[in-house]
Amino acid sequence: MTAPLRIALIDDEALIRTGFAAIIGAEPDLEVVAQGADGIDALTIARSGKADVLLMDVRMPTVDGIQATERIVAELDAPPKILVVTTFDNDDYVWQALRAGADGFLLKRTRVEDLLAAVRLVARTDALLFPEAVRRLAAAAPTRKAPKGIADLSEREREVLVLAAKGLSNQEIAAKLFLGRETVKTHLSGVYAKLGVRDRTQAVIAAYEGGLV
Repeated sequence: MTAPLRIALIDDEALIRTGFAAIIGAEPDLEVVAQGADGIDALTIARSGKADVLLMDVRMPTVDGIQATERIVAELDAPPKILVVTTFDNDDYVWQALRAGADGFLLKRTRVEDLLAAVRLVARTDALLFPEAVRRLAAAAPTRKAPKGIADLSEREREVLVLAAKGLSNQEIAAKLFLGRETVKTHLSGVYAKLGVRDRTQAVIAAYEGGLV
């Protein structure tokens, strides 16, 4: 039997944590293993290695979700997946958190089934969460220069990156381009190296900022 996914809840509102804990804890394949009230708690939990996914409010006192994400990603070789939680999906805080290394975001008003699906998706697959929402955030973000390295991508690397930005998993990209899954992973590794990013989310953000999507 597969071990449950270990979830940590980070929010300065105890009522929000209690609600999420009740929803997540009722699922046989999910387990709430820790709770915290700010980014300092998130750092402590991430360093402990006890959680697979951090469900973290983006706006918190002392150390917010953006700062906590930056520090977790910078400090840990294998950080937990990070889902930031927000009230508004067009919030610049969300875009900053994604650029800092978060793997996706959730709205506090999201439906229960969507919450659970998002937690499982971000933990168990390589697909991008909510690509259309990321597109809207990118369109609303302040204009930035094209990321360094975009011009160095090969034609195939661009194809793979664009499909990743549209939300396709490695397996789906492989089928679309008639490639092996390992070949897709190799192309993505080349993309990461040329763009100077650490993961899929960062590469996809670079694709939006560089006008590839």
